[in-house]
Amino acid sequence: MEIKPVADYHGPLTTKFGIPRQSGLIDLPGEIVFRPAFRSPDAVRGLEGFDRIWLIWEFSDHPDAKTFQATVRPPRLGGNTALGVFATRSPFRPNRLGLSCVELVRIDPEGPVLHVKGADLMDGTPIYDIKPYVPYADAFPEARGGFTDTSAWEPLQVDFSPAALEVLAAQPDPDVLRTRLEQVLAQDPRPRFHHDPDRLYGMPFGPFDIRFQVKGDTLIVIGIIST
Repeated sequence: MEIKPVADYHGPLTTKFGIPRQSGLIDLPGEIVFRPAFRSPDAVRGLEGFDRIWLIWEFSDHPDAKTFQATVRPPRLGGNTALGVFATRSPFRPNRLGLSCVELVRIDPEGPVLHVKGADLMDGTPIYDIKPYVPYADAFPEARGGFTDTSAWEPLQVDFSPAALEVLAAQPDPDVLRTRLEQVLAQDPRPRFHHDPDRLYGMPFGPFDIRFQVKGDTLIVIGIIST
């Protein structure tokens, strides 16, 4: 079977660094823009009645695997434990396909364009299919979660330097921007094997380059630079 993208996702995160580790963890806004062959309002008729949708998409920034790798090392387990690739949501998969459940905020009939929140996707990610989330069939809150049930994780505290706060204050919606940054950074975007408190990291976020350090359980935004 040959498949092709029907749409592309657009959001504020332009690199893999900083992407939420799962969908639904952060209320980041984004848009799903259909490709020309699929730009028909009829294709989304009835979708406005659903609060959430499933996205089937491509890990487009990962190279094709030359050979099949049966195991991966999930960051949730510190990168030290090997598990079967089909027991994880690792991007290093035979077919590079991802699955995410996002909130459908509204549908712009011009396009159409789907406005969503909570995607764990990079700007420009190809979308291969869109399906409605059906609560009675898709929700199993009592289901076991494998290693995710026992691998504890706590968000980081996020602090801003005076220089970073000054830049935020000059933006059109400083409180909104700060909240979104806090949500992303609290997830700890660093590779799990990085623990140097003096290391300065940079992360693109919309039109900004965010510079930060992590000391213990606190992430400190050192600077916010317009790009």
